[in-house]
Amino acid sequence: MQSLQFSDMTLTVDFERGSISSLLLGGSERVCNACALFSLRVRDTAGNATVYSAYDATKCTLTEDGAVYSGFALQGLRVQVYLQEKEGNAAWRVAVRGLDKEHFAEWVDFPLVSLPALKDHNAAGNGGKILLPYNEGVLISDNDHREMTDFRHWEPEYPSLGCYPVFPNMISSQMMAYLWEDAGLYVGAHDAARSVKGISFFAKDGGITMQIKLFCGVDFGQDFIMDYDIVWAATDGRWESAAELYRAWFEQNLPPRAKKIKENPALPAWYAESPLVVTYCVRGIHDMDEMAPNALFPYTNALPLLEQIKSRAQTRLLVLLMHWEGTAPWAPPYVWPPYGGTENFTEFKDALHAKGDLLGVYCSGFGYTLKSNLVDDYDCTEICEREDLVRGMCAGPDHKVAISKICTGQRRGYDICPASKVGHEILAKAYEPLFESGIDYAQILDQNHGGGQYFCYSHDHGHPPAPGAWMTKTMQTMLGEWNGKAGNMLLGCESAAAEPFVGNLLMSDNRFELNYHTGTPVPLYAYLYHEYLRNFMGNQVSCPFGNDQDTLNSRIGYSFAAGDLMTLVMTPDGQLMTNWGNHDFSRLPDREKALDLVANLARFYREGAGKYLHAGRMIPVLPTTCGEKKYWMEWYGHDCTFPTVYTTAWQAEDGTRAQIFVNPGDVDEVCCVAGKQITVPARNAVMMEI
Repeated sequence: MQSLQFSDMTLTVDFERGSISSLLLGGSERVCNACALFSLRVRDTAGNATVYSAYDATKCTLTEDGAVYSGFALQGLRVQVYLQEKEGNAAWRVAVRGLDKEHFAEWVDFPLVSLPALKDHNAAGNGGKILLPYNEGVLISDNDHREMTDFRHWEPEYPSLGCYPVFPNMISSQMMAYLWEDAGLYVGAHDAARSVKGISFFAKDGGITMQIKLFCGVDFGQDFIMDYDIVWAATDGRWESAAELYRAWFEQNLPPRAKKIKENPALPAWYAESPLVVTYCVRGIHDMDEMAPNALFPYTNALPLLEQIKSRAQTRLLVLLMHWEGTAPWAPPYVWPPYGGTENFTEFKDALHAKGDLLGVYCSGFGYTLKSNLVDDYDCTEICEREDLVRGMCAGPDHKVAISKICTGQRRGYDICPASKVGHEILAKAYEPLFESGIDYAQILDQNHGGGQYFCYSHDHGHPPAPGAWMTKTMQTMLGEWNGKAGNMLLGCESAAAEPFVGNLLMSDNRFELNYHTGTPVPLYAYLYHEYLRNFMGNQVSCPFGNDQDTLNSRIGYSFAAGDLMTLVMTPDGQLMTNWGNHDFSRLPDREKALDLVANLARFYREGAGKYLHAGRMIPVLPTTCGEKKYWMEWYGHDCTFPTVYTTAWQAEDGTRAQIFVNPGDVDEVCCVAGKQITVPARNAVMMEI
């Protein structure tokens, strides 16, 4: 048994028993149960999987800085774990060696620790919250509720799902934290290559197991040897403190092309103006609708409605089209030419540009659609078979290509592997015309959350036969090629760009509202990356609040305070949708109240707040109290508490600091800020220097 003292943390590891026996933070024991220090999965040439853990080793040899585990049922397998002190923190590493040519290491869960059940279901009263970089960032205090949702803990498998807690994908950063009122445990993978990981937690034996699943990306018979640290550090109970620790590492280890906004020549002038995003479809009304053209087609039909919004909001617009593809909506990868042809589309683009407005489109990433479920005559089955395109698709551990699980309501097809020659060529051909279209923005990787690719185990694509660092490198290379071809067009993805791609995907659909499903959204993404890129509020698909209450202004207020561009989703008759995908138009958001809030916040941005919200550095807020408002979460049948005022704090490039307060409600609100009272007018914002 080895006990190590770090800054404000004492860690005791019983290497011989293969588990962490004690973790003292703030003088209190935090370990709930003993659990295996690691587990790993090994596959053979047929794709059969076997899981081993530290408990399965029959021999443990202690070393100066850890232990070597051996004597597994699989002959020759050895797992070495390392634990060292670095800069006052615990630094972990692991290596898997000794596999023969018939086996490879697929993943290692390491280091595993069991902490108390989360706060809302903790009879002992020693529970806390998990900070998870899922989508934009979320604090989770009720794991029972989380497990009711699609955003629960999943063990990632082939074929991939968009909601898996995988980095770089729905998980945007390589960190998480367990936070109590008096202390916190920061867990960060300081991996400059940003290799693929599962970052999550799960309930087991009455506690919560923190999990970082390292996908090895090695070939048969190859060793997996970490060349970076997984860092454990003691922190206080604030999520911002954990974010500070990770941001310090990130800023010393930037991914390719990542530059601060103020130093990035790839950004157009309009980026700083924070245009209002207005998004709508030109066919049907929602995703699963009949795809007949609606009242906003031809494209120029929308110009009068857009002019009304612009006049009322007094701000530049970025018009973002859905269901515009000339093939079929949400049926990647082919999108061009636009529905109805290029003539009216170009006329619409030119009319927007003439008024200083912008045009963007949603695309659907790099699945390969065999057949659309929305447009009967869109069928690529014959082409795929004739040209044997399945050679470029993601394959499973059994070497077979399975039908994709992504957006199966809209389409049936495969997931393209961009590391394959065939897959790369398919995508280049599909998107080349888009890059030449002269539009301003393309959410080119909708359906590829965070900009990540999906799992592939093929032996024929020139990459290792399992997920790993090669996936991140492949995407960085391909996105770099796309950036070069797209010129002044900005590219984005569904959810905010995961960390490896913040230099490529400079504005994305930041779907923070998904985190209301599992907990309380927090602007972790902006805290870490806002100086490098901005996002927009997004079309708010899967917002869990019903139409019987108007939450639109509250969601706009949150997004604006986090530094994102405001977004309105429009119905074909010019009304505002609660959120995209909503089928019930019997009750709609109050259009005038929403436009009043948007106009006031746009003016607030122009008149001083833009100094902070455009390219500022988020900092912790001063202690603030305000009122609360409850909304009924229809999907799960319980109340959700919103603050009446959203607040964030920022440091500008010149060193000045300010705290911003946004009141999306209909009456003035009073906040108490570090002993001072601040009145925030209804549907407006104020700023206080700090």
